[in-house]
Amino acid sequence: MSHCCDPQTHHQPVTTGKNPGNGLPDASTTEHRWRIHGMDCPSCAGKIETAVRRLPGVYRADVHFATERLSVQLTAEGNREQVVRAIHATGFTPFNEQAALAAETPFWKHHFALLSLLLLMLLAGATQLWRPESALWLFTLATLWGLIPIARQAWRLAHSGSPFSIEMLMTVAATGALFLGETAEAAMVLLLFAIGEKLESLAAGRARQGVKTLMSLVPEQARRIMPHGTEDVPVSELKPGDEIEIHPGGRLPADGILLNTRASFDESAITGESMPVEHDSGDRLAAGSLVVDKAVRIRVSSQPGNSTLDRILHLMEEADANRAPIARFIDRFSRWYTPAMIVIAILVAVLPPLGLGADWETWTYRGLVLLLIGCPCALVISTPAAVTSALAAATRMGVLIKGGAALEQLGKVDMLTFDKTGTLTQGQPVLREMCLYDSFERSQVLALAAGLESGSHHPLAKALVNTAATENVEAIETGEKHTLPGAGIQSEWQGRPLLICSPDHLNHSMFTPAQAADIERLRAAACTLVVLVVDERVAALFALQDPLRRDAGAALTALHGLGVKSLMLTGDHELTARHIAAELGMDYRAGLKPEHKLQEITRLSKQHVLGMVGDGINDAPALRQASVGIAMGQGTDVALDSADAALTHNRLTALADAIHLSRATSANIRQNITLALGLKAIFLVTSITGVTGLWLAVLADTGATALVTLNALRLLRFTAGKQPPSSKEKTRNHGEIH
Repeated sequence: MSHCCDPQTHHQPVTTGKNPGNGLPDASTTEHRWRIHGMDCPSCAGKIETAVRRLPGVYRADVHFATERLSVQLTAEGNREQVVRAIHATGFTPFNEQAALAAETPFWKHHFALLSLLLLMLLAGATQLWRPESALWLFTLATLWGLIPIARQAWRLAHSGSPFSIEMLMTVAATGALFLGETAEAAMVLLLFAIGEKLESLAAGRARQGVKTLMSLVPEQARRIMPHGTEDVPVSELKPGDEIEIHPGGRLPADGILLNTRASFDESAITGESMPVEHDSGDRLAAGSLVVDKAVRIRVSSQPGNSTLDRILHLMEEADANRAPIARFIDRFSRWYTPAMIVIAILVAVLPPLGLGADWETWTYRGLVLLLIGCPCALVISTPAAVTSALAAATRMGVLIKGGAALEQLGKVDMLTFDKTGTLTQGQPVLREMCLYDSFERSQVLALAAGLESGSHHPLAKALVNTAATENVEAIETGEKHTLPGAGIQSEWQGRPLLICSPDHLNHSMFTPAQAADIERLRAAACTLVVLVVDERVAALFALQDPLRRDAGAALTALHGLGVKSLMLTGDHELTARHIAAELGMDYRAGLKPEHKLQEITRLSKQHVLGMVGDGINDAPALRQASVGIAMGQGTDVALDSADAALTHNRLTALADAIHLSRATSANIRQNITLALGLKAIFLVTSITGVTGLWLAVLADTGATALVTLNALRLLRFTAGKQPPSSKEKTRNHGEIH
C-alpha cells in the first residue's frame, strides 16, 4: 500500500536443508531474514511475497504478517541484493534498524502527504465560495498531488507481479474522474483513501499488539556469572549451562532452572496466571517471567533463539503459512473477484452507450465507481484479522495454536480423548496410604524403602524417596542391591533379605487374609501398590496414587457445557481407569498400548470431529491422527511437535476456553465476510442506478475495511472462563460413546 514504505530490516544467513530442484536437502541453500514494519494487511505481505518469489534463485519466500518478518531461502544462484531491490520495487525501503530507532520521524513529516492534501482540499473548498473559476484549478492540483504517489506505487506493484492492486484501481478511477471534469470528487476520493490507509495502519498495529508485547518481554542484555565476577552480555551470547543473575523487576532473558531455594515470579505474560507463582530450586522457568521478590540465579537451559517466547513467536509465524481453510478460500476467491469486477465495470461503462445510445459520460462515471467497489481489501482482511486476534488472545490464555487451520478445526470438535497419566493426572505419584504389619514402625519401613529405592529413576521409587525426605527420615544403607527386571529390587539389611516389589510378583500364600483384604481395598481405590518384604515377611504395603489435576473436573464440566464429549484412553489397568473415569464422570478405554490408542482414534474419527490431549512420546501417533492434537506444556518434545496446539501452563480448563474462542472466531469471520460483501452488494446496486458516486464508493470500501478490522479486534478482549450458559442437556455427558 501507498504508505508501506518505511520498513526496518535485518539480515541473518542460515544454512538450511533444501534443494530447489527436487525438494531434497541441499547444504548450499541459505535462509535470509528481514524485519518489515508498515504492513497494513495480509495483502501487503502478499505483494512482497509475489515480488520476491519471481526472482531467480529464490527457493522459498514467506512474509509473516503477525510478526512482521520476511524469510527468504536462496539457492546458490540467488542474490540477496536482488531481494532488497525487489522489496524496494514494491514500495518498501530497507534501512538499518538501529538508525531507524535512533531517529524518530516527526508527526508532520510522517503524515506530510495526507496533511498537505488536506490543506489543498480546504484551500480549494474555501476558494469555491469566492472564486469558483480558480477552485477548479486547485481541485485539479489536489488530485494530481494525491494521485502521483498512488500511481507510482501502482506501477511498482504491477511491475512486481501485482497488477490488480487497490492502488491501480484508485489510479484508474481518479484519472477517469479528472478527465470527466469531476475534479472535486476525484480529490475527495484520494483524500478519503489516504485517511483510510492511515486508519488501516493503526488497526493493523493494534491487531499485532499482542505479538509485539511478547517480543518486548525479553531484555537485550543479561548479567552472566563468571569465575572472576559478573559481566553484562547480549542475550544472543547466552548458552545452555550459563549461570545468570536477575534482580527484582527484571525479566528472564532465556528459559532456565532456578538455583535459589525459593522465589516468586510473575508469569502472567506467559501463562495468563494473574498471581505471582512461587518456585523452588530445580524448577524450570520460562523466558519473559518477571522476578518479584528477590535477586535470583538461573542456569540457562535454552539455546539462543529457542526459548519459550521464541517458540511462541515461531508458532505465530506458522499461523501465517498454516492458514484456515476459509482464509485459503477467500484468497482464491479474491484472485478472480477483482478481475471480474474490472470486466463488469468496463461493460457498465461501454454497453449502455453502445447498445442503448446512453450518455457516455454518465456511464463511464458509473463504471469508475464500480472499479472502486471492486476493491477486495475488506474481504481479504476479514479472516486474517480475526485469526491473528484470536491467536494472540489464545496465547494470552496459555494456549498455543499452530495456525488458522487448527484454530478453525478446534471449534468443530465434538469429542476430546484424553491420555491419563500426566494429562488428567499430575504425572507424579504420591504416597496415599501405608499399611504396617508385624510390629514394624513407619519411620523404619520408610527408611528401608528409601534405602532400596535411592538412585532409581522410576516414578514410584522417587515418590517413596521424597516421602522419606519430607518426613525427615534418613534412608538406611542396605547391602548390594540387585534389580529384578520388571519385578523390583532385592538386597539385605542386618543379615536379613530385603525385597521391594509389586504384590503381583509374590506368592499369594505370603499374605494373611487381612493383608489380602488391604490389597483388594486399595486396588479398588485406583492405587498402585508396592510391598516391602523383610526376612520373607510382609512388613508394609505402600499405596501410591497419581492425583488428578485440580482443574480436571471443572475442565470436563466446561467441555460438556459446550456439547463436547470426553473419553479417557489409558494403558493402565481396568480398576484404576474405572475409578478415575467415575470420579470425573467420563467414559474410558483401559489397557491400551500405543498402537491400540491409534486404532481407537482412527475408529472414533469416522464418527466425530475428534481432539486428542496427551503429553508422552507414546501419545504422538494419536496426536497426529486426531483432527486436532493438543499437547500438555510439560510434555515431551515429540508430543509437542506432533500436536496442533499446546497448553503452556497445563491448565485443562483452557481447553473449553480455546474451543469457545475458536467458535467465536468462526462467528466473527462470518460477520466480517457478510459485512464486506453486503456493503459491496448494496453499493453495487446504488452505483449502477446512479444513486451514489465516487466518494461514497471509497467511503464504503474504507469504512467496510475499518469495521471488519474493529470487529476482529474484539477477539483480543476474549478472556478465560467466558463460557456460554449451559443447558441440562449439555452439562451431561452426551450418551454412550460407541
